[in-house]
Amino acid sequence: MKRPVHSVTEILDAIAQGRQRTNLLRKYEQRFIAFLVRFIPSWVSSNMLTAVGFLGNVLVFLSFVLAAKISGYWLFLGIAGFAISWFGDSLDGRIAYYRNKPRKWYGFALDIAVDWLGIVLIGLGFILYANGYLKIVGYAFITFYGLEIIIALMRYKITGNYSIDAGLLGPTEARIAISLFLLIEIVFKGTLQYMALVAVAVLIISSFSELKKLLDAADAQDREEKRAQDRESKNIVELKRAEKR
Repeated sequence: MKRPVHSVTEILDAIAQGRQRTNLLRKYEQRFIAFLVRFIPSWVSSNMLTAVGFLGNVLVFLSFVLAAKISGYWLFLGIAGFAISWFGDSLDGRIAYYRNKPRKWYGFALDIAVDWLGIVLIGLGFILYANGYLKIVGYAFITFYGLEIIIALMRYKITGNYSIDAGLLGPTEARIAISLFLLIEIVFKGTLQYMALVAVAVLIISSFSELKKLLDAADAQDREEKRAQDRESKNIVELKRAEKR
């Protein structure tokens, strides 16, 4: 059966469900995703796209290993891997909403688990590629990207709002930046490790900034719940007084 034609606005509304985006490229990214979902064959499932996204991360890992052992030109494989990772990771949930077959909680759990495994792979690949003390940059990347994931989950628990972005920076911007770093490394070998050091510093600053915002939101939530409890206690006392009259 031929898929019904939807307007761009309808598709954008459909694929925007279940997620708030704040990243710098969100407008262009969402429109591109809205264009792509119309051409995904019906036999391609969300789980298959998730697997494609994870495969992209595996290719990034392999690119670091092969670049370290054979030739720096293998880093081109990493750039392709990030593109594949974006394709699978960006479309797996959006295709489900486009087809009106979302699995909100299943998809949420699967995405978080697969994203984390992908980040560990990429960080491990960099550790194997880096020299000397700069290997710690890969460890820091895994640690603080993991913190970003934890912050996103805690934000969802506290505020009910789920976002995969840290302000204007999101996974898409991160993939583009790292791909540019890889390209520069191919031309000027040895620069990647120092650019990664700067990138991790930005990630650390972003993590603590988002954590501060989260703690402020948590504090406000605590105060609101305390006021609600006080109002409830006051109402109970007044009700008991009224009953005694």
